[in-house]
Amino acid sequence: MMTTNVWLKQEWNDYKLRWNPSEFDNVMSIRVPSEMIWVPDIVLYNNADGEFAVTHMTKAHLFHTGKVSWVPPAIYKSSCSIDVTFFPFDQQNCKMKFGSWTYDKAKIDLEQIENTVDLKDYWESGEWAIVNAVGTYNTKKYDCCHEIYPDITYFFIIRRLPLFYTINLIIPCLLISCLTVLVFYLPSDCGEKITLCISVLLSLTVFLLLITEIIPSTSLVIPLIGEYLLFTMIFVTLSIVITVFVLNVHHRSPSTHKMPRWVHSVFLDLIPRWLFMRRPEPDQKHQNMPNPSTSKSWLQQETDVDGLNCQDMDYGLGMGISTSISSPSATSLYMSDSEPLLQQLGHVVNLCQPPANLTNLVSDPSLTFSPCVLQALDGVRYIADHLRAEDEDFSVKEDWKYVAMVIDRIFLWMFIIVCLLGTVGLFLPPWISGMI
Repeated sequence: MMTTNVWLKQEWNDYKLRWNPSEFDNVMSIRVPSEMIWVPDIVLYNNADGEFAVTHMTKAHLFHTGKVSWVPPAIYKSSCSIDVTFFPFDQQNCKMKFGSWTYDKAKIDLEQIENTVDLKDYWESGEWAIVNAVGTYNTKKYDCCHEIYPDITYFFIIRRLPLFYTINLIIPCLLISCLTVLVFYLPSDCGEKITLCISVLLSLTVFLLLITEIIPSTSLVIPLIGEYLLFTMIFVTLSIVITVFVLNVHHRSPSTHKMPRWVHSVFLDLIPRWLFMRRPEPDQKHQNMPNPSTSKSWLQQETDVDGLNCQDMDYGLGMGISTSISSPSATSLYMSDSEPLLQQLGHVVNLCQPPANLTNLVSDPSLTFSPCVLQALDGVRYIADHLRAEDEDFSVKEDWKYVAMVIDRIFLWMFIIVCLLGTVGLFLPPWISGMI
């Protein structure tokens, strides 16, 4: 509905109201109440509030030639079909149809005083701007009658001023949409990815509720800003689903999931190269760093629990085999100034240097170790296996975390592109239509 405050300028010629000015003291014109003379019944056909005719009957201006000029003020509320497709960059075409309700064309014919609406005294609106306002003369034959009825229809092309909606709706909506992209840049270890997604979704829901109170209620079309908000809500909902999947991948471990070969080749080798992602190499310098305790024996380095030195360990070995000294295969333990040695049946073992194969040495039946040493060696073997398994598990966990990072980076670029395309799609149709 369009509300207009107008001056309805009407002129006609009434032959009964002519006079000779010389006979009336050269009076050329007079003003009389409009109720005292005949006035045409010009009404607004597409009225929307029940007041079809002029309600305030002002005085008419009579000339001695019989010409009558009547300019009553009126406030009309006319029906207007609103197209909110490009809201808030929309442009509407509203019309006001004026004509006689009683007389047909044979009795009253209408003519336009001017082809356009006089806008010299137009009071500018803060929401709408009049682009054009032209009038056309039409004739129509209605089903009720055989006569032809004329009318003059004025078409008002008005454009909405989008500054208010741009500042209060579009820019905040765009900024909130950009926050969705940051979800995929947020590290998975921080634990706030889902919280950020849900916060953005709630903010967009509030904006959608605000728009439903502003735009006209219609089910014919969906406004452009509504489409953008709906698109952004779907956008954010997908980001929540993707974030849940990424967190699931991030927290996977060898005890719960086994990484397929194609996942390893695609997400650890192929896609990172396309995305210019480079995984940091392991610290080789730290791994190849020499052991500073070169003075300790290999056995002490593997079993140094109580801080025993090489000589203490040799003494323990001697004590452990003291029961077999008198046997034919007696084992002699001696210490030199340089290195402790264990000699048995022609086997010489350097305790300060690790043997080539510890397992073969321990399992050799020709060697006899004390139970403490064997228990220590079993403990060392268990610790080594446990550390090796932990290293493998840690490596697999890091691979899963890197896969999650790659998936995050993929959707980061995808959502950036989609966000840019959505923003362009918001402004491009009105710009093509000439409404921006």
